[in-house]
Amino acid sequence: MTAVVLGRPSGWPPGMVPGILAGLGAGAFWGTTFVAPLIAPGFGSVDLTVGRYLACGLLSVLLLAWAALRDEARRPTLAQMGAALWLSLLGYTGYYLLLVLAIQAAGAELPVLIIGTIPLWIMLLGKPHGLRWLALVPGLLLTASGMALMMRVTAHGADAGAGSNLWLGVLYATLAMASWTAFGLLNARWLARHPEVNSTVWANWLGVAAGVGALAIWAVAGSDLSTLVQRPGFGGFVLVCVVTGIGAAWIASVLWNMASRRLSASLAGQLIVSETVFGLVYAFAWNAQWPAALQWGACVLFVLGILASIKAHR
Repeated sequence: MTAVVLGRPSGWPPGMVPGILAGLGAGAFWGTTFVAPLIAPGFGSVDLTVGRYLACGLLSVLLLAWAALRDEARRPTLAQMGAALWLSLLGYTGYYLLLVLAIQAAGAELPVLIIGTIPLWIMLLGKPHGLRWLALVPGLLLTASGMALMMRVTAHGADAGAGSNLWLGVLYATLAMASWTAFGLLNARWLARHPEVNSTVWANWLGVAAGVGALAIWAVAGSDLSTLVQRPGFGGFVLVCVVTGIGAAWIASVLWNMASRRLSASLAGQLIVSETVFGLVYAFAWNAQWPAALQWGACVLFVLGILASIKAHR
């Protein structure tokens, strides 16, 4: 029988189990963005993302206002406001803008595959000093193998819908990958240096900053409001933006902050692949179809990679 100490299995570092559950929860909410375009097919990715971050920003403003009314609000310093703006640019609006530019230049397939390497980079760059490189090899190999299978599925049957400037698209996608990788590492470092700011408060500050960034993207590349309202399915579009803004943006941010505080960057990075697994499950459920054999294999490898990484970090 497994001994339990303070609600956690014996032999597990303090906070590891809640951190793992929080990281998987973040992946579950992030995965909903895979089906958002399927639920609101008449609306572009820019409009869906702007709507998501506007909903997240509005919720964050309301929560901060409620805390202020109850005299529980924590006001950020100028340095903290700057950090929130900078990190939201890296991990939210700036990252997405680079991804959109990459897809416009080179089509969807290649940029998505480049972005898919983010967990590997975070695992490599976020390794704790006391952990041997050899311990990470099983998780890295399993995850890389799963990504290779997903790349094969994505590349199979790719048509001529790719953009006309392949190398510019590769550059933008690489910058987007570097942007979110930097966000994952720097956000964890910021949280470690500011234990006085809890995960929810930090998610609110990031949410407000992301809302400001979404307004900027909307002004540059979004559809005007009258055009959006006149499109069929506008009500569904609003619902998708609200649900993903609350879930995939705000709640996922809170959970990711919790995971980043409790886990090393390398283990948290490994958990990012759960987003792909959950996203595939949601998409298959929405389309009422079974995954292809290679997709099943990729999901199994991803899960085994997570388990191997958890074992290595114990």
